[in-house]
Amino acid sequence: MEPLKAGNGEADRAVSGLREGKPVILPTDTVYGLCARADSEEAVRGAYRLKGREERQPSALVAGSVEQLLECVPELRGRVAAVMAALLPGPFTLVVPNPGGRFAWLAGSNPEALGVRVPELPSPSDSIVARAGAVMATSANLPGGPDPARLEEVPEQILAGCAAAIDGGRFPGIPSTVVDLTGEEPIVLREGAMPGVEALERARAALATA
Repeated sequence: MEPLKAGNGEADRAVSGLREGKPVILPTDTVYGLCARADSEEAVRGAYRLKGREERQPSALVAGSVEQLLECVPELRGRVAAVMAALLPGPFTLVVPNPGGRFAWLAGSNPEALGVRVPELPSPSDSIVARAGAVMATSANLPGGPDPARLEEVPEQILAGCAAAIDGGRFPGIPSTVVDLTGEEPIVLREGAMPGVEALERARAALATA
């Protein structure tokens, strides 16, 4: 697939693909992501098959804003929402409680928790997610492969199975920092694009005033 550049209707093509349940490649603030509409289990399973990802592994629910995320998972309003407001948008994946069992096909082997992201999306990824709705996102690599910092680093077999592949240039290529908010105290599960110490400081300050 030839990468889609600005002016070529790439946003429209990606939005249409997502609405039809097809996977697309979108740049985020960290790496290139393999995305599918989050509210369709069939679409998510298709993206998993394309990547060769095991279904027991979780993927993130990615929204364009905290408000859009809370519309998807309203149970997060309150204590968790205060931490989200302190950290997002940004290069974080937050593991949050999922008492409503929402988006179970994204939760992997633990349906009681859900990974959520509100990245600082570059254009046109921001408009695509705003128009098509929240998406599932996982790094657009093969299992065990390097996280793609450029569209050219996305494996050809993944590109070939996508309805659109947006070329946004080069990104850090470092995955998001993962912070677990399911317990009494926030815990860093994976160091990534943002230092874990900074994430914890911001999270604890938000909790103290929640």
